Amino acid sequence: MARFTGKKALVIGGSRGIGASIVQRLAGEGASVTFTYAGSRDAAEALAAETGSTAVRSDASDRDALIATVSEAGAIDILVVSAGLLVIGDPLELDPDAIDRMIDVNVRAPYFASVEAARSMPEGGRIIVIGSTNGDRMPFAGGAAYALTKSAIQGMARGLARDFGPRGITVNVVQPGPVDTEMNPADGGIAEALHGFMALPRHGKPDEIANLVAWLASEEAGFVTAGLYTIDGGFAA
Repeated sequence: MARFTGKKALVIGGSRGIGASIVQRLAGEGASVTFTYAGSRDAAEALAAETGSTAVRSDASDRDALIATVSEAGAIDILVVSAGLLVIGDPLELDPDAIDRMIDVNVRAPYFASVEAARSMPEGGRIIVIGSTNGDRMPFAGGAAYALTKSAIQGMARGLARDFGPRGITVNVVQPGPVDTEMNPADGGIAEALHGFMALPRHGKPDEIANLVAWLASEEAGFVTAGLYTIDGGFAA
């Protein structure tokens, strides 16, 4: 398939996990892809070589650097914001600076990246943010701040969908449940507990998330906007 031939895509946070699978999928279907990374230089360079994409070092928690990166990408057809942080634990003990950085990456980065991309995005552009099923459901203690960030981008997407809709630009959120990545491995210590909440008791695969992102980025999803697309094996059922 080559449904993205002639399209330019920018993936914020694309060197590992879900982001890397999205880069692979978009590039594999013909898009010219640029992706950002913060600390995973070796992984980023390997992915760029594998896919023919371009890796750019840019910290999503740095607002000015992020805006500059999006601006320098020029007119892009597809923006995917996949960068994310997970900070969980007793809210009475968590480091406030760590919470602030998570808010910077999980909330401010999607907002500022989306706004900057929209300045030059052509008619029919696509903005897709990777959220979390925890924006809808937080069934265990210690996740309040993380859930806060994922709920926040739900409102952001609904609002920006109205702001950019007259130009045919769609804005959607993909909400994964447990996915087998370095952040939440399928053989990790909490995997069994997570599976107990799920209708399909397994971790998802990064390429399963990329499949949904690719559909939302395609022409087939041209009438789909302001949506929250949960892909969580029934975690939030």
